Order: sequence, then C-alpha cells, then structure tokens
Amino acid sequence: MLFGASYYNEYLPVERLNEDIRLMKEAGFSFVRMGDSIWSQSEPREGQIDFDQFARVVDAMHEAGIKVVLMTPTYAIPPWLHRRHPEVMARYAKDQRAYYGARQNVDLTHPAYLFYAERIVRAMAERFASHPGVIGWQIDNETRHGMLHNHGVFQRFVEHLKSKFGTVDQLNEIWGLSHWSLRLTDWEDLWTADGNVNPGYDLEWRRFQAAIVTDFLAWQSAIVREYAKPGQFITQDLVGGTGLGESDRYEIAQVMDILSENPYHSTQDGLEIVDGERESRLDRSEALWIGTQGAPGLFANGDFGWSGKQTNFLITEMNGQSMGNHQQFPAYDGQWRLPVYTYISRGANGLSYWHWHSLHYGSETHIAGVLNHDFEPGRAYREVSQIGHELAQHGDTLTDLQIEADVAVLYSQDSRYAFEFQPLFQTPDKIAPDPTSYHRIFDKFYRACFDARAETAIVHPKQDFSKFPLLVLPATYIADDALLEKFAAYAENGGHLLVSFRTGYADEYARPRWKRAPGILREAAGVSYTEYSALGRALPLRAGEGDFEVPEGARAEGWADGLELEGATALAYYDHPHFGRFPAITTKTFGKGRVTYIGTVPNQALGRAIITWALKQSGIQPLGAEYPAQVRLSRARKADGKQVYFLSNWSWAHQQLNQLPVGGTELFSGQAATRGGTLELGPWDMKIVVEEPEA
Repeated sequence: MLFGASYYNEYLPVERLNEDIRLMKEAGFSFVRMGDSIWSQSEPREGQIDFDQFARVVDAMHEAGIKVVLMTPTYAIPPWLHRRHPEVMARYAKDQRAYYGARQNVDLTHPAYLFYAERIVRAMAERFASHPGVIGWQIDNETRHGMLHNHGVFQRFVEHLKSKFGTVDQLNEIWGLSHWSLRLTDWEDLWTADGNVNPGYDLEWRRFQAAIVTDFLAWQSAIVREYAKPGQFITQDLVGGTGLGESDRYEIAQVMDILSENPYHSTQDGLEIVDGERESRLDRSEALWIGTQGAPGLFANGDFGWSGKQTNFLITEMNGQSMGNHQQFPAYDGQWRLPVYTYISRGANGLSYWHWHSLHYGSETHIAGVLNHDFEPGRAYREVSQIGHELAQHGDTLTDLQIEADVAVLYSQDSRYAFEFQPLFQTPDKIAPDPTSYHRIFDKFYRACFDARAETAIVHPKQDFSKFPLLVLPATYIADDALLEKFAAYAENGGHLLVSFRTGYADEYARPRWKRAPGILREAAGVSYTEYSALGRALPLRAGEGDFEVPEGARAEGWADGLELEGATALAYYDHPHFGRFPAITTKTFGKGRVTYIGTVPNQALGRAIITWALKQSGIQPLGAEYPAQVRLSRARKADGKQVYFLSNWSWAHQQLNQLPVGGTELFSGQAATRGGTLELGPWDMKIVVEEPEA
C-alpha cells in the first residue's frame, strides 16, 4: 500500500529537504509524487536541459527509503516556448484564446508543442528510468485542454469525419443537415463548432475532443515505455468524481497500467450522513467537478476509480487541509482517516495528499497541505501520521482488495455530452438551461443506492455487467441498438434492470428514435409512451397495484414520462389531477429476470424506497440495514478469499453496533470481533474487521 503526498522542493522559500524527509519518515510515508511543474526549472532555455537539482531530491528520497512516482512536466510550458512559438497556445470557441501565465493552455496536437514535449519527456525518462527509487510514472497531470478550436484541430476533425462517415451524403443523412439548410456538398462546407447547433455534430465533436486527450496520453505513455524498467507502472490522474468533459475515464484507462483519481471532497459537517428532512435544509456545495457530495461522494469517487479498468486504482490527490480561499474547512478529528479507508474499501492501492507543504507563491497559495505555511506539524500531520503507521503495519492486508458489489450503476459519457449540449433541466434559479442535467440524474440514482445500503459499482457501456444482480440505468439517453439489446438480454437472462426515463431515446448519433419509446426496451419493460413533460414542481405519489409501498415524503421531481401499461404492473402513480393518469414506477418480469421503469427523478425518500424494493426483488440483503443511517458497512475480499469489513461512523454521535454480522479480528486493535456481538464506533470513526472462518 502506497501512502504519501505530492512534494515540490522547487517551490520552497527555504532549504528544508532533510527536515521534510525526516517528518515524512516519522509520518510513515512510503512514496512521493514529484515533477509535474519542473519544465522551466529543468529547461530554462531552449535545449539546455539539466535535471541535477531535481535529481538531488530524487536521490535523497531514495536514500531515505521513500519511493518516487515521477510526473512528466508537460502540462505547464516554460516561458521561452510560448515566446518562441506563440502558435502553440490554445484557441477556444468564438475567437477566445488562451494567454500565457497559467497551465493547460496549449494545443495538445500542435507539432511544435509535441516536439518540445517529447524532448523533455525523453530526457526525463532517460535520466531517471534506471533510478532504483523510481517506481512509476504519471503521464502529464489532470490532462485537459478546454475544448480546442485551433485551425489544425478543426482540420483533424474533418479528417476524422471523412474516415468515420465516408461521404458528405452519409453525414448529411445521419446528422439531418437538411434542417436549416445546412446540407453539405463538399467537406470544405463544414462549419466550425463555434456556432454549431446540431446535436449530432456536437456529440461527435465532444467525442473527438476527448480522443485528443486519450491519444496524447497514449503517445506519451509509449515514449516512457521505451525507457521504463520492469515493475515501473504508468498512470494518469483524472479529476475525481464525474471528471472533466474532455477526458473519458474508460478510454484513458485502456492506455494506462493503472488509473488514478484526484477526488477532493467535502469536510466538516459536509461529511455527515443526515436524513432527508435535515439534508434539504443544509447548505451543501454541488460543485460537480468534485462529484456527488458528502459521504456518498467519497464512495462514488472510489467507484469511479475502480470503474475505468474494473480493478485496483490509485488516489493521487486528496485533501491535505483546506481547498482554497473560499473553502477553508479543515477536517474534524477522524475525517482524514475516513476518506483513506473508504477509498481502500473500494479498491485503492495507494493514497497521496495534495500536498506536503502549503505553497508560499502562486495561484494555489491557500490550498493547504499536510503542513501549513509555517511548516509546523499540526493536527493534520498528527492524524495523517496515525494513518501512515496503520498502513505501514497493515498495508499488506489492505492491498489488492477486490470490491464486493451487487448493484451496478451505468455511467454514460455520451449521455452526459448530449445533456450538456441540450440540457434536460433548468438551473435551480430557473434562469438558464442546466448543463449538469445528466449529473443531477446520475447523482440521484447513485445516492438512492447509497441510501438503500446497496454495495455499488460504477460501470461503463463497453464493460461486462452481467455478473451484477441489479443494473441501474440513469438516463442512458445515447445508446446504439446493440447496447439496448444487451440491456434487454441482461434482464432476460435473470438480471433486474432498473431503467430511468430518457434511456435509449436517442441513437448513437443523438437522433431520437423513430419508434415508440422506449424502443428496443419496450417489450422488456412492458410500457411505452409518446408524451413526456418537465415538472414545474415536485409531485407526491400514490400507491399502485404492486407490492411497492410509497414512503411518506416521496416526491417525483423534474420529469414525468406519460407511461402506458403494456403488460407491466404500476407500482406507483403521480398524485395529480393531470399526471395522475400515468404510472410513475412500473415493473414486469421478463424472461428469467425483471425490468423496472422509473419515469421521473426520485427525491431522496422515493429513491431509497425504490432501490430498497429492487434489492429485495433481486434477492440482495443490504449490509447493515439494522444500523443508524450514519453507520455504513462495506465489504471487500482479499486474495485468500477472506472478507474485509469496513465499519464507519459519519457523525458526531457515538455508535454501539449490536448483532455484528461478521466475526473476526479488528485490524487496528487486534481485538476479536464476535459475530452477533457488539462493536463501538466513536465520532467520525472507522474500524476494519478481517473475517475469520467459523469453526
């Protein structure tokens, strides 16, 4: 198990390398990440490459027994490169351009940039690949480009379209370019994306932009692999949660040895699990670059990390102390341990703070590291040290865990793109369309699984989800026929398919299907519709004919499909003079399995009830359902088959857990945990029980 922080010796205002190493060793650190911002330091003038100062730090870490992951320094170019080749700077929509003075501001496809990037990467790899302290390589850093509109990028896009569609006539047909007289007669007629309003164009443009990032990372990885020694891994760190629009987590994972996540998270009261009534009154951040907020967000971040390759992953950046000028919320005692062991429970094999020491210069001055600006070890350092020593003692037990999950929630990058371009909802203030519409839906369904205590995994459309008894499809709007047939076959073969509204409504080119919705899923779901409506206000529900109990406070939000029954059973109806004619939730057995259709966005009470019912129908027993909402249990499995149980308390209240569902040894204390016995959890506490076979 790797445990450490990002380290920037080049940023320090004073010489303290030896002191930093001493404190890291005392904290139980086993590795550091270094190098993402050293291009101008290592090549201050064109062609004058010198890594001696950087090598001094790598050498010192190795001598101290601290491993090093090197980051290729290509996300922030040196001043001379901008001055000599201003044409490498990024151009954005509507003649907006990137100015020098920040990072991630270049055209990743420009030959001049690629020439100099390759040179510095090769020089770094040649110098350090054989270094005994280097265990891995991170390619670039949180790679993005801001949606490139440079002329060369557009020309590449045209060539991409020629390769994919063949002729302009084919493109005219697929994109429907007769609309508004946009029909092409030659490839040179294609307009740039700046003024585009065609959804087919936009979907392909966004896919192409994401492919720029994947191709760039694959290109750099191939260079590093020429030098890397056996045992050195190659990774890329993605912005945590739902990630950046220009990066496709699944595709990037396929060109990496291991995927990494940078999942910054809520702290203090933002980590408390509360009931729906209290939650509605809390002022909670909904910054989607972080992802689902609160405790569910930590689990979701871990599940996203696992999802790329459906295997173990790294956490390369997580909260040191505070996250910036406007986010000065250092964690409560215990809230450094909770994220670490939550991520490990979802399959993390390494964890790193951003960063070791708070910076005294630059735009990230007030993103506080493990040490603050005074370099004095404080409360954060003490708790981080506790974690470091725990992992030094028990890391072998917690490494290479295989997650346990019964429920898969499918994440559709294409549907995200479609709803960013043509949002389904308005912003909460009802002023503008909300480009986060897909994430709002996805988060609701993921949170419903969390509240129902489902052990959940996140999957992508190209992956195999057949092993999961329950598969949830939050608004999978973009789907080709083969994917929809795959969903139907999943249910027919015994799975429980839970389908939300808008699923399968459009094909892989963003064209609404010219078949009655839900198209290929119509027979399997036993419902269809021709009418749908946004909801101006949340609607209550009333019980239908099935065994589903509508809970108090249940509401339908945002959307209503006008469902008509065609063999399905209505579990609930809208309680409304007009919408009351339509079922809100239906279910139908199909083959060996079942399809349940949700025609709306469920609020927290309704979402929890739906997933709880679906788990029961699927024969899944939720883990820890008898405990307070603030207590969570999750499982993972060691290579030897033993299960590891993570028991956590997301509140200030002391918790006494009676009738433990597991017996074994509590990892940190070494004390026996008896099945059917009692275990105590303090505020913001985490305990881990390693299963022992029963006599």
